[in-house]
Amino acid sequence: MRIADVLRNKGPAVVTVDPDMPVSTLIGELARHNVGALVVTENDAVVGIVTERDIVRRIHERGPDILNARVVDIMTTSVFACLPTDTVDSLAETMTERRIRHLPVIVDGQLVGIVSIGDVVKSRIGELQTERDQLESYIDHG
Repeated sequence: MRIADVLRNKGPAVVTVDPDMPVSTLIGELARHNVGALVVTENDAVVGIVTERDIVRRIHERGPDILNARVVDIMTTSVFACLPTDTVDSLAETMTERRIRHLPVIVDGQLVGIVSIGDVVKSRIGELQTERDQLESYIDHG
């Protein structure tokens, strides 16, 4: 299965934030959209990603005053991305090796979606269920 198939099932919607947004507002956006990461864009270009993990680590390092900082002060700027043509298996490997839970999907510099480790696991479970159903059908109908 390809990432394009995952996006087709979940939809291409991606919540983005501005790098100048206050961290306190960012936290509200994460909660409002019930997501663990937001892509940071500037002039329609991906400039970073910010996750719940980024927030927790910065609070640990700098204390609660980080809530008054801007997204640019805590975001990850080295963003790993994928293509719609990438396979779910290759993405699972990349996410596991790099300990990444969210990957933007970018085509020709344009953000077209985001894939989470949850999306990858759901896709893989679906594939395994299909294989199981096919095997059961084969056994039942000999």
